[in-house]
Amino acid sequence: MAKSLRSKWKRKMRAEKRKKNAPKELARLKAALGQEGKGDLSMKDVCEMATVVPAHKLTTRAQDVEMSGENIEEQSETGKMETDSKRKKGTMLNEHGQYPVWMSQRKAKKLKHQRKAKKTGQKKKKGVAW
Repeated sequence: MAKSLRSKWKRKMRAEKRKKNAPKELARLKAALGQEGKGDLSMKDVCEMATVVPAHKLTTRAQDVEMSGENIEEQSETGKMETDSKRKKGTMLNEHGQYPVWMSQRKAKKLKHQRKAKKTGQKKKKGVAW
């Protein structure tokens, strides 16, 4: 897809815009790194400012913990996050009886009806009874 004349034109114009904005973007990057007047950046300069870690080292959990400076034993003793233990998984309610803020009202209403139906033993009615 995306072979129409309009999409080709849009792609062409985006490429020209990238060319036009490239010097400004490079200058902004250099300013952010504090290398404004020094000309080209070298990887050595970047390594001095920030810790550069290869991506394959970031994949394992043990190495992440080593980088953060914590021991693995300390991490395993704490276990879960505090927020996980305060919310019931089945009902999604916290200790105050509130649903999470990200849950839609429709989903909350559905869970509430399921909870009440389980308590009373009634099944949810489907449709309109004539």
